[in-house]
Amino acid sequence: MILGMSIESFTLLHVVISLIGIAAGFVVIFGMMSAKRLPALTVLFLVTTVLTNLTGFLFPFKGITPGIVIGILSIFVLGLAIFALYGGHLAGKWRGTYVIASIVALYFNFFILIVQSFQKNPALQSLAPTQSELPFKVAQLVTLVLFVILGTLAFKKFRFAD
Repeated sequence: MILGMSIESFTLLHVVISLIGIAAGFVVIFGMMSAKRLPALTVLFLVTTVLTNLTGFLFPFKGITPGIVIGILSIFVLGLAIFALYGGHLAGKWRGTYVIASIVALYFNFFILIVQSFQKNPALQSLAPTQSELPFKVAQLVTLVLFVILGTLAFKKFRFAD
């Protein structure tokens, strides 16, 4: 039991929070690409992505896993994004820092979604049972390229926003 919940219920809560964070993150990124701030969705993205990481740390684990490492890195970049937004007020270089940190945090969350999808979905698992097979590598490479493109566009457009 975690926080008084069965592991299944806690997992569902964690996944729902994560999916909300991913969806809100994409809306925020597309807002950046349109030079719009979207404050309410930005808060939703940041809070749910932080909660995704924090709830992820509550699962039972033995030793350091790649998910734990990504969670730690994600907390760091989320802290940077939050400081750039609320402490630096997006002034000067803080605007670019915020965009990059937000993109990286969303990428980490989406990266884990892909990993979990290949672990838990039988059809995907049959394509890449050890996650070292070509379908998994292609999915991760396409995702990385997509996020680099989105990040570049958001950085160029949002840095000139009011």
